[in-house]
Amino acid sequence: MAAGPPGSTVLSGGSAAFFTRPRNVVLLATLCCLLWGSAYPAIKSGYALLAIGRDDTASQLVFAGWRFVLAGVLLLGMAQAMGRPVFALSRADLGRIGLLGLVQTSLQYVFFYVGLAHTTGVKASILNATGTFFSVLLAHFIYTNDRLDRRKTIGCLVGFAGVMAVNLRSGQALDAAFTLLGDGFIVIAAFVLSAASIFGKRLSQQIDAMVMTGWQLGIGGVALALVGHATGGVLQGMGVAAAALLLYMAILSAVAFALWAALLKHNRVGMVSVFNFLIPVFGALLSALFLGEEILAWRNAVALLLVCGGIWLVTAAPAAAPRSA
Repeated sequence: MAAGPPGSTVLSGGSAAFFTRPRNVVLLATLCCLLWGSAYPAIKSGYALLAIGRDDTASQLVFAGWRFVLAGVLLLGMAQAMGRPVFALSRADLGRIGLLGLVQTSLQYVFFYVGLAHTTGVKASILNATGTFFSVLLAHFIYTNDRLDRRKTIGCLVGFAGVMAVNLRSGQALDAAFTLLGDGFIVIAAFVLSAASIFGKRLSQQIDAMVMTGWQLGIGGVALALVGHATGGVLQGMGVAAAALLLYMAILSAVAFALWAALLKHNRVGMVSVFNFLIPVFGALLSALFLGEEILAWRNAVALLLVCGGIWLVTAAPAAAPRSA
C-alpha cells in the first residue's frame, strides 16, 4: 500500500480541527474510498490464490475473519504504542463495541463476501454505492442538522440511477443475471454498514475512535473466523503471495476504518458518507485493471458517470454545522 497511517495527530480522536478542515475531509475520505475500492480485486484475487470457490461460503468467512483479526490487532497495537486507552474500557463499553463488531464487521461481511463471490468486482463495487443513499436517508431521520434538501435528494436519485444502470442491458429491463446471493447480498451489506456506522458515530463520541475501531474489527473478525472454521472452512495454499495479499487487506482495513470513524466523529454523516460514491469508481477501475473485467460497456460507463454526478450534487449542498448533536 502506498500510503500508511499518517501519524498520531491524524488518527487522534480529539483532533477536531484537523478532521473538520474541508480539504482534509476530502483527502482522507477519498483515501478511504480508494483503499476500500482496492478490496474488490484483492478479495477476488484472494479467492483465486486460495482456491476458494464461489459456493464455499465457509472458507470465504475464514478468509474474511483472519483479515479483520489482523486488522484489529494492527490497529490496537498502534493505539497502544501511541498511549491510547486500549484496555481502559468499562464492561458496558466493551458490550457496545462487541455489538458494533458483530454487526458492522461480522454480519455485514457475511453478506459482502458471499455476494462478491457471486457477482463481478465491477458490478459489486457499483451496487455497494447504495450504502451512501442509506446513510444520507438514515441521517435525515436521526440528526436534526443533517436533513435532506432538494439538492441532496436529486444527488441521491442521480446516484441511484447509476446503480440501476449497471443492471441494464440493451433492449431489456433489469439484468436477468441479478441474483439475491450476488447483487442482492451486496446491497444488504451496504445497508447493514450504513446503519452500523450511525451507531459507531454515537459510540465514538465517548470512546477513542481508533481504539473503538480496533476492537470492533478484532471482535467481528474472530466471530467470522470461528463460524467459518466451525462449518468446515479452510485456507489452502497459503503461500507468500496469498499471505502478502491478506496482510495488505488487513492494513487497508485498519487504516480506512480508523480514518472513517474519526471523520464521522467530527462531521455530519451525510457530508462524509456521500464520498462512498467514489468506492465504485475506484473499485470498477481497479477490478478492470487487475481482474480484466469489463468496464467500458455502456452500462458500466454510464453508471460511473451518474454516481460521480451524485457525489457532486450532494457535496455541493450548503454546509451545516460540522458537529452532530
